[in-house]
Amino acid sequence: MTEEKTGAAPSILEIRSLEKSFDSLCVLKDISLEVERGNVLSIIGPSGSGKSTLLRCAAFLETADGGDILYDGQYALRGGVYASKAELNRFRRRFGLVFQNFQLFPHYSVLRNVSEPPTLQGEDREEARERAVELLKKMGLEGKENAYPYQLSGGQQQRVAIARALAMKPEILFFDEPTSALDPELTGEVLKVIRQLAEEKMTMVVVTHEMPFARAVSNCVIFMAGGVIVEQGDPLQVFDDPREERTRQFLRVFERG
Repeated sequence: MTEEKTGAAPSILEIRSLEKSFDSLCVLKDISLEVERGNVLSIIGPSGSGKSTLLRCAAFLETADGGDILYDGQYALRGGVYASKAELNRFRRRFGLVFQNFQLFPHYSVLRNVSEPPTLQGEDREEARERAVELLKKMGLEGKENAYPYQLSGGQQQRVAIARALAMKPEILFFDEPTSALDPELTGEVLKVIRQLAEEKMTMVVVTHEMPFARAVSNCVIFMAGGVIVEQGDPLQVFDDPREERTRQFLRVFERG
C-alpha cells in the first residue's frame, strides 16, 4: 500500500482528487494540492468551505471517501483505500497538529504537556524534558514550566500547544485556525511564532482567516469555497490580482472589514 511514486523527488504531502461527504452533503470535491518541503501553504475561504475538513482528512482525523494522500511519495490513501493501521500510525508521526481550542491536558503542568507525548512514544524522559524546556523558551514561555493551562492566557496556551507539536519532531505542522479563539493582541503573539517557524523553513499547512499573515508568510495560498479549490497560487497573485470573481468577492469583504 505504501509503494512509492516514481519520478522526481516527491512533495512532502500530495493530495489528489480527494472527496469527502457527510451523509448527502459533499464537503470536499476533487481536491488536489502539493506541499513542498520547507514551504508554507495557507488555506483561506469562507466558513463552511471545507478548509478544516481538508486538514482533518490530511491528518486522518476524518475518513475520506475517495482520492489519494501521499507523504513523501508513499500512499497513505490510494483510490479511497487506506493503508494498514500500523502504516497510518507511522505516517502520523510525520506531522504535528495545532487546533484552535489548544487541547492541552488541564491537569498537567505546561512542562508535562510538552514533554509527555514524546515519552509515550518511547523517548527518554530526561531528553524529552530538556527539549521541552528549550521549546518553551523558544515560544517565549520561560518561567511558565510549572504553571497549569488555566493560569495562562489564550495566546500562551496556544504557544504551549505549538511547543507540544514541535516536541514530536514533526516534518510538517498542520494549523487549524490557530488564532480564531484569541483577541487581536494575543493573535499577534501566536502569528509571531508561526512567522519564526516559517523563517526556519518549517513545513506548514495553515488554515487561517488572517489575510495579511497569509500574504506575508505563505509560499502558496489556496482559496476554497463550496468544497472546491476556486483558486491557488503565489500569495501576491492570489491577494493582489485574483483570477476568479469568487476570490475577489471574498477578499473585498476583508478589505472592508
